[in-house]
Amino acid sequence: MRSVVRSMTLAFAVAACGGGGGSPDDGGDGGAVDGGTADAFTGDPLDGVGAVEPVMGGFMFVEGPQWRDGDADLLFSDIPASTIYRLGPGGAVTVFRQPSDMSNGLALDPQGRLLAAEHGARRLSRTENGAVSAVAERFEGARLNSPNDVVVRDDGTIYFTDPPYGISDADRELDFIGVFRVAPDGTVTAERRGALTERPNGVVLAPDQAVLYVDDSDAAVVRAFDVMPDGALGAARTFATTAATPDGMAIDAAGNLFVSTSAGIEVFAPDGTRWGAIAIPEQPANCAFGDADHRTLYVTAQTGLYRVRLAHPGLPRR
Repeated sequence: MRSVVRSMTLAFAVAACGGGGGSPDDGGDGGAVDGGTADAFTGDPLDGVGAVEPVMGGFMFVEGPQWRDGDADLLFSDIPASTIYRLGPGGAVTVFRQPSDMSNGLALDPQGRLLAAEHGARRLSRTENGAVSAVAERFEGARLNSPNDVVVRDDGTIYFTDPPYGISDADRELDFIGVFRVAPDGTVTAERRGALTERPNGVVLAPDQAVLYVDDSDAAVVRAFDVMPDGALGAARTFATTAATPDGMAIDAAGNLFVSTSAGIEVFAPDGTRWGAIAIPEQPANCAFGDADHRTLYVTAQTGLYRVRLAHPGLPRR
């Protein structure tokens, strides 16, 4: 049985089928943005949420789910196992890439090539026809910290987060914690030079790609950045405060943000107010929309891969 915790009932757990369309509470921190689309649904995105189903367990620590429409499959990382797995159309899970240099977040570029944020190699890589090459591994001569998550704009601009997870202070070469942009011509820019205490993690674009969301796992906030026409980012503003350790994120067609946290999958409206949360059996690390209708939310959560059906479509990340 699924469990949805809605903000308007504070922490009251509601099990079973969706209720009447409510409105989110006033728990957000502002920084309102219009990330929706003109033909998107309105109302509570948690109405009609189905049961959370296990797909497969027994992994070490899974992350980075990425749906591929053309192949009708889901790719995801097992970081300690240094493996990218493939969930095929028939439900079989097979090895896609091994070793994966401890890949974490995954994304697709406009040509459908796989991008991977690699902890082990401290780089962002691209896989094409089985060959793996570096997209970004140094900035101003220094090695990156530990690329964590990645998202791509329609024009090919890439954004990725670079916290220091998995490396010691002695091994760190950059004097800041960054959010980076890779332009279509390959130029790498540090869009945010954060303090060494920052932990930027999940990253996702609004449906109109005019806003980039980045969460900070230690500060338990989601920040929003306006995206300029050339792909550069404006100043950060607080979009929402979450439960502890926000991680990977997904977004639906109406601009509702789905954030993996210690509370499950927390859902925020485009203005930053909180709709509620979907409880997951294990603490989730990331999530992504998939299947042909984009109404299945796949969730990577510690040792397991889960899925849950929603009434409204999401946007598979690119």
